[in-house]
Order: sequence, then structure tokens, then C-alpha cells
Amino acid sequence: MKTETIAIHGGNIIKSSTGDVTQPLSLSTTFVRDENGEYPGGHMYSRVSNPNRASLEKLLANLEHGIEACAFASGNAAGMSVFQALKPGSHIIAPDDMYWGFKKQLQTIFADSLVIDFVDLTQLDLVESYIKPNTVMIWTETPSNPLLKITDILGISAIARKHKLVLACDSTFASPCLQNPILLGADIVMHSTTKYIGGHSDVIGGALITAKKDELWEKIRNIQQVGGSVPSPFDCFLLVRSIKTLPHRMRGHCSNGMALARFLENHPKIEAVYYPGLPSHPQHEIARSQMSDFGGMLSILVKGSVEETKRVVNSVRLFAQATSLGGIESLIEHRYSIEGPDTKTPKNLLRISVGLENIDDLIADFEQALN
Repeated sequence: MKTETIAIHGGNIIKSSTGDVTQPLSLSTTFVRDENGEYPGGHMYSRVSNPNRASLEKLLANLEHGIEACAFASGNAAGMSVFQALKPGSHIIAPDDMYWGFKKQLQTIFADSLVIDFVDLTQLDLVESYIKPNTVMIWTETPSNPLLKITDILGISAIARKHKLVLACDSTFASPCLQNPILLGADIVMHSTTKYIGGHSDVIGGALITAKKDELWEKIRNIQQVGGSVPSPFDCFLLVRSIKTLPHRMRGHCSNGMALARFLENHPKIEAVYYPGLPSHPQHEIARSQMSDFGGMLSILVKGSVEETKRVVNSVRLFAQATSLGGIESLIEHRYSIEGPDTKTPKNLLRISVGLENIDDLIADFEQALN
């Protein structure tokens, strides 16, 4: 099945006598046993599994061409479960511009148990030079947040295979509609389902999808079920509902993102535009080779001081100044203010999540804000 068809039909696990067309909402926290002590419905307790989470996980695994998926209560919980599953003393190679939430996890929560090097993953020779005897994983993020760097997944997966390392890929900015890292050699794909997959800024969630069921994956599944950082049935229900329109929403995000990027690239008050769909992007050709389109996320550098940058973000009217991304509404944020003084994010950078409003209105809004 093609992506649009999987998005609509790939998660249905309907066991109902009422003829439901969509997966019904199951709020029960516990499930009855039969006379032999077994669970005829396949579920025991909702922390371990429930019909709505099973539906979401099946759908995500299908979309990402994986074997199995684990859904979590947030993207941070999903990523953290991977780090928790690693043995103490394990070495991880991670992006130098890693999403600050994960970077903070590694530098604080796992500072005493894991060894981490933050490396520019666009330089494959540099990546290989950081591999040590205790290296177990390369964590990639492509496109990256907020600099929109593109990692060559095929290239990095060849390095991982050569050294028998696990390759994990945060593909949140791309969504399963634009990029499938498992087909390019990744072992685990991570998504913040809060973002494009949810798409309406009303659900917090995260997910992992695996290419194979191995010892590491069983540890991750155990952390999910025993640790209990799982989404509620209603959250899973909303995510499955949202995924049905994901392929069509992504077309709108991509179209608007490209148009706004082109406008801003030619504006005299913009120093630089980071968008992988632009030929000027340093990894544009790699993006073209591994993505079907380029998404609705872009970052810009405003010419001038922090005060002038903040003036722009405070002058737009249609772009809400708010954290998060991937929703139908356009958002804008001064990331340096969020990430703090130890970040590598430039002080004059604005991260933009381009929504599904009319593109002429979005361009006009930026025109008045910049002028």
C-alpha cells in the first residue's frame, strides 16, 4: 500500500460487533481473564497495552516500514528509553546541534552512566574518527533542530554496520511521509508524535520504531511497559485520527515552507535561510536523495542585533510566538532565548514552523514585520 492508504487503514485493529469503521476509543484500564486465566482480548492492563495504543503502534510501524513500534507519553520519554536501555559506560556519538532536550538528558541525567561525544555528523570521516572500543550507538537527527542540517543516512549507516553499532535516527522534522530512515539502514527511528504526526498542537507523545526485534528492542519495550511512560488511550486515538490526514497535510507544509524560504532568502533584511529544499543549503543534494520533499520547518538569521531579531518575532501577526512545531498553525520562536547561553544556536536565529494558512498571507505577514 502507498503512504496515503497506510495512513488511513494501516492501524485498524477493530474487534467490535457494532460495525465501527474507525478504531473505537477504549478507556478501560484493565481487562478480564477467561476461565483459564488467559486474556482473550489480548490485553491485561492498560499500562502494558491497550487497543488504542496497539492500533497506533501498528500504524507507525507500517508507515516507517519497521517491524514494531513503541508509543510513549512524550518525544523526550521515547528518546530517554533508548538511552536507559544502554549498558553503563556505553559510548554514544550524537549530533553537535542535537535537539536541546535530548542533549540536556545526556549531559545531566546520563552524565554519570554514558559517555557522549557531540560531533558534526555531516562530516562522515570525522564521525568514524570518534569511534571507540565502547561505542555502541550513533544517534542522528535529520533534518536537525534548529539548524536544519542533513545527515547522510546511507553513509552513516554504512559506518554503523562496519563497526557493528546501532544507528538511531530522530526523524521528527521529516515525518514518515518525507523520509524513512529504516529503508536507508537505520535500526531505530524516533518521532515526537506531538509534532507533524499529531499535527494539531493538542497531543503530547513520542514513538520509536525498530527494524528488528533484538535484545536492545526488548529492553526498550520493557522500559515502556514497566516504567509506564505511555500515552493515554485518548492520546493514541487522537494520533491515529490525525495520521489519516498526515500525507495531505505534509504536502501543504512542504509547499508553504518552500515558498516562504524562497521569499526570505531574497529579502534584504535576512542574513541566511536554513531550508534543505533550497539549492543554497550545504546538504541540499543529500536531502534530495533521501527525502521525498523538504518539510515545513526553516530557520532564518535576521540581519542585526538580538533586539532587532526579537522585534521581528514580536511584529508578526499570523505566526504565534510559541514553542513546538508541526501544527496546522504557523509558529515562530527565538530559540536562543529558550536554549540558554551554552547553546550553539545563533542569537539572531528564528525557527519557523510553517503552517497551512494561505501562503500569500504568511508572506505578507513577514513583509510587514520585516519592514
